[in-house]
Amino acid sequence: MCEKIKESCPGKRQIFMIGIGMGTAASVTAEALEAVRSCECLIGAARMLDAVRCLSDCGHAADAGEDLPGGKPAELCEYRADRIMSFIERHPEYMRVGVVLSGDTGFYSGAKKLTELLGAEPDRYEIRLIPGLSSVACLAARMKTTWEDGAILSLHGQDENFIQTVDRNEKTFLLLGGSGTGAHMLERLREYGMDDVKVSLGCRLAYPDERITTGHPDELSAGDADGLCVAMILNPHPDKTAGPHICDGEFIRGNVPMTKEEVRAVSLAALELTKDAVVYDIGAGTGSVSVEAARSGNRIRVYAVEKKPEAVELLRQNRIKFRADGIRITVGTAPEALSGLEPPTHVFVGGSSGNLREILLAVHEKNPSVRIVINAVSLETLTEAMNAAEEGILENVRITQVAAARSRKLGDYHMMTGQNPVYIISAGGKENV
Repeated sequence: MCEKIKESCPGKRQIFMIGIGMGTAASVTAEALEAVRSCECLIGAARMLDAVRCLSDCGHAADAGEDLPGGKPAELCEYRADRIMSFIERHPEYMRVGVVLSGDTGFYSGAKKLTELLGAEPDRYEIRLIPGLSSVACLAARMKTTWEDGAILSLHGQDENFIQTVDRNEKTFLLLGGSGTGAHMLERLREYGMDDVKVSLGCRLAYPDERITTGHPDELSAGDADGLCVAMILNPHPDKTAGPHICDGEFIRGNVPMTKEEVRAVSLAALELTKDAVVYDIGAGTGSVSVEAARSGNRIRVYAVEKKPEAVELLRQNRIKFRADGIRITVGTAPEALSGLEPPTHVFVGGSSGNLREILLAVHEKNPSVRIVINAVSLETLTEAMNAAEEGILENVRITQVAAARSRKLGDYHMMTGQNPVYIISAGGKENV
């Protein structure tokens, strides 16, 4: 292996992924500085190039696509991996190219995708990753604490479910970025009633105008979280439950029917959820299945489809109560309400309004290998499901009947009260792939 910056494997072009910390000269490591000065061409976002320009020996800068005399651009202002890859391939004259990145190359960095692209051609490119100082490590140091025991999420350019993570951890770090991300974070914390958490916002860390602001969500403003920020959130009362299941009595009920906890347990087991599951809960009702599905993993997205106004309101209330921000409420009747949603990996049908066949056809069109679980209380719904199986719409069908009974006190005795038997029909999924 080639170890030193100035040595390379014969015949290969060297591509350096250089992490420069927060983007100030003071946060650039000696190793990163050496790599920058050894490169013939530097590529990066404008702020990154500004930070290292005075350190580079590459000459004058040029805008993207603009050549200096001799046809050799000293810099390319670009951050998109595919365009950087295209530029590198078009300019084989540069044997040592440095891609300048903020933070650490192994921590929510653009280095990941570019390394995958370059790694597909190992005979042509030798990739060097130069680590840098992450903003999370910097904020933890400023707050005189550790980051190893905290959950870490990036909200930069992502629709991330972070409320559930904050709810279940004593310490959470959130990487903020983009216009309004910090304000959105504070708004969501307030919406979910997380008034007791303490938020520390580190803005423009390592710059001369560095600012750290600490307070509860209702004490902080959007301006406190604006710009280049990272947040540390301390939760004094994290939810320590290990499983997703919730007793029926914990849900806000109203007059809307709800899938009972015994049936939910078997139905969710039959769904076989994965960590990145996209779930449709059709006929979501109070949201009991949606909540438990969302609580099964922080990266699971659940589209709760419901047409009744009272049920939609209960869905909202239970989403907030159980801090299940993985739920997206979709108002309408399936299958029409499904048209604008991303393809599902898993579908639970608790109520079909007589449209079961049409619903199954719609979800199969989005994903032919979708995993489906149907709850049938009536024989008519069971018949619809069996007809779908005979048509080949449902494959590898398995039917389970659940007939549960619960005890109730009657005088000095306890008697068992039976619940309605429910047919749980499961089909599709990985067996179809």
